[in-house]
Amino acid sequence: MARRAGVVEDRGRRIGGQPGSRRRPKARPAGAKDLDRLIHERSRLGILSALAVNEALSFNEIKGLLGLTDGSLSVHARKLENAGYLACSKSFAGRLPHTEYRLTAAGRRALEEYLDHMEALIRAVKDL
Repeated sequence: MARRAGVVEDRGRRIGGQPGSRRRPKARPAGAKDLDRLIHERSRLGILSALAVNEALSFNEIKGLLGLTDGSLSVHARKLENAGYLACSKSFAGRLPHTEYRLTAAGRRALEEYLDHMEALIRAVKDL
């Protein structure tokens, strides 16, 4: 960003006005910055949403539902597990590993709070 006589330029867009200008940027709905960034990411929101309507899903079921790669699903599931939103159980069926995920009570609460927050933001934007 470059500054020039009260004008801030950000990649060719002008932000602000002349020095002393009373023009303000359009107000954002309150709380947009307070979204749960962990859940807001598309893949993690998909994982939590799929588990919210299923008691449990296997790694391969989630991978197929969301079209994720093994590596991507592993990383996103681990982040959700570290936050306490998912419970993971690993076992073997013969020689094949079987990983199953369940939504925890904390994960369900976090998803419900996230959805409530998004609904409030949508209502606020519609009311502008």
